[in-house]
Amino acid sequence: METDNKMFTASHYKNEQAARWCPGCGDHAILNTLHKAMAEVGIAPKDTAVISGIGCSSRLPYYMNTYGMHTIHGRAAAIATGLKTARPDLTVWQVSGDGDGLAIGGNHFIHALRRNIDINILLFNNKIYGLTKGQYSPTSERGFVSKSSPYGTTEDPFIPAELVFGCRGKFFARSLDVALDTSREIMVAAARHKGTAVVEILQNCVIFNQGIHSLFTDKETKEDHIIHLVDGEKMIFGKEKNLGLVQDGFSIKSVKIGEEGYTIDDVLVHDSHNTDDTLQRQLALMDGITLPLAIGVIRDVEGPTYEVDVERQVKEVREKKGFSSLRDMILKTQETWKV
Repeated sequence: METDNKMFTASHYKNEQAARWCPGCGDHAILNTLHKAMAEVGIAPKDTAVISGIGCSSRLPYYMNTYGMHTIHGRAAAIATGLKTARPDLTVWQVSGDGDGLAIGGNHFIHALRRNIDINILLFNNKIYGLTKGQYSPTSERGFVSKSSPYGTTEDPFIPAELVFGCRGKFFARSLDVALDTSREIMVAAARHKGTAVVEILQNCVIFNQGIHSLFTDKETKEDHIIHLVDGEKMIFGKEKNLGLVQDGFSIKSVKIGEEGYTIDDVLVHDSHNTDDTLQRQLALMDGITLPLAIGVIRDVEGPTYEVDVERQVKEVREKKGFSSLRDMILKTQETWKV
């Protein structure tokens, strides 16, 4: 695999196609950031594949100068798993929206995490079906009014982070479409992680769900409602950087540093590499209202990967049984019969 031996720039990963998304759509920013992240990682375009399902986000492979495949609804993780298993030398990215990835594709999503296949999943979360013109999605809030729920949906939403941790996921990170540096930072971390890496990007749909993440993107409110987690650094946030997260029994809470007896020493330090996911899970599930929404790399731990173990197993069985081909295997096992 060609890596840092050659200097790559974002232009090496960009093709001549003009991106066909609505003006102002968050997908434009994510695409440009992905080009930059790939250049920073330094894996050659010829050693990279981008797999998508169906939806606005899933048009992204058309704008990549890499291998790519625009598959069918909800099947991106299945195709990406097959590709990585057959060609473990490739770096495989999966692009899905909250509908494609968590509705019809939900089964494939959780099993990719369970297997810990070495793919990078970019989950664009705008809490709406945009391509099909504005139906509620698996991440839409209870009571959300849409074309398919004119009186408000009566369902509770999936929280992507909760699914990742519930499947014993080894890597989870989150960003916003407008947080370009953070998005690039976590995409690079995802690419360097060995195993299934899930990157949730809160993305705006200017047509059907305008401003859905405005609490975390508007200049007046964002500083008090998001916290950028960095390994080894104190969990501090706020416009004046005077708010921090501290332990409160088995939970965490937000405090003003210097008040009620809390000092900087009480503020928690982020550790995404801790194999005990208790605190990481709590951080990932903060809603941005009672506690700040966490962005950055929240969990990043090592574990055995599916494609490595499959390759090792195939090699061991071939050597032990003397198989050189599928036909050879069938004949040597003598599990055949005539009719």
